[in-house]
Amino acid sequence: MRRPDHPTTTLSAGSVLAPYLREQAAGFLRGLRLHREHSAPADAGTHGADEAARALRHAARRMSATLHTFRGALEPAWADHLRAELAWLSGTLAREHAYATRLGRLLDALHQLSGTSLPAARASGDADTTEAAKERAALDVGAARAGALLERRLTLARTRAHSAALQAIGSSRFHAVADGVALLASEVPLSPAAAEPAAGVLHDPAGLAEERMLAAVAALPPDEAVEPYNEAHDALWHQARLLLRLHRYAHEVLRGAPDPALTGPGHALELHRDAAEAAAAAAEAARTPRIAPATAYALGVLHADQRHEVAAARAVFREAWPRATAVTAR
Repeated sequence: MRRPDHPTTTLSAGSVLAPYLREQAAGFLRGLRLHREHSAPADAGTHGADEAARALRHAARRMSATLHTFRGALEPAWADHLRAELAWLSGTLAREHAYATRLGRLLDALHQLSGTSLPAARASGDADTTEAAKERAALDVGAARAGALLERRLTLARTRAHSAALQAIGSSRFHAVADGVALLASEVPLSPAAAEPAAGVLHDPAGLAEERMLAAVAALPPDEAVEPYNEAHDALWHQARLLLRLHRYAHEVLRGAPDPALTGPGHALELHRDAAEAAAAAAEAARTPRIAPATAYALGVLHADQRHEVAAARAVFREAWPRATAVTAR
């Protein structure tokens, strides 16, 4: 479904906003039906269960973002309440998927690290070669133990997240959210301002969402080649990812489709988030009491590998960003 661009549309704000929200509400209800079909414990992790959870998250994020950005065209008390509840639900459902993705990423990285050579020893003598061989052996031994440790920790976390998601979906709080979404699928509570032209009511909040995104991107630190790499900068990149998402969803409302120019940058920021969280998980596992030195060493190598992936994702974002001057080295 393609909607007119907001600068030229003669439609009312409600005529643009309501169909989008009804569309997302219908997607949410379809995901809910699919989830109920795959809610048995034996279905955990199956394609059907994953597809259902993904559909619920997809619709919940878009509805929540739309209620936030275009609050002025909606009944404010209703919009604020449903937005908060959808954000709660989306976050609860996302945790299980996040743990599964993190575990797969870390185990794949460990496999690659243990299957490749460490940096070649300098040709200055046998001592360097011997030291490299010791590091190679330590990594080979530690990788298997580190993998087992990570699998225990993250599988347990995923199981708890799965249980929490099931409890949330069975709760009265969720049923209230589902009832609210069901109402939204048939009737959108609009404010009196929604009767005015969309260009006047929706343009400003969408423009504000874009301005906030551009400000967040402009605030990103310089290229690591100019300024030393700093893990503390992750928060700035995460903020840029969230604001980019809000802008993308506002673009969907007004133009009926995501901005294709932001697909690459958005994907790079998702990779950045995944790598940063994986690195944090490796560092946390390395702090486990009484682990073997070889295990701690392998986890340290894994942490460094994932921090390298973080830096690579930052570089990809800078290359893909359509307004390159905002993130060039300063």
